[in-house]
Amino acid sequence: MCNIFANQNPERYESQTRRLRLNGQSTSIRLENSFWEIVDELAEIEGVSSPVFISKLHSEVLELHGEVPNFTSLLRCACLIHMDKTALSLDANSEEQSSALFVLASESDRVTL
Repeated sequence: MCNIFANQNPERYESQTRRLRLNGQSTSIRLENSFWEIVDELAEIEGVSSPVFISKLHSEVLELHGEVPNFTSLLRCACLIHMDKTALSLDANSEEQSSALFVLASESDRVTL
């Protein structure tokens, strides 16, 4: 099991700092490259740039909860939620495909009988 984690490419967990504006204020966010890839993917899904996505998320969180004590941690958790949803979606698609194959196999058996 440790090989899966210990042998990963070090670039995945290297940190990268990006500068952006949140509510008109210049700031920087430091995340591991793996998390930046997911943030970039989320932004693409939303049809915006990563800085715009992060700024919108920050504004929404401020509206719902007030000041966020650790926005970087919130971003990481948002990435994990996205990955969980993606995994669940893949599982559901896999189950649907398995069911469809089972139905096709059953129909094929009936035809040959």
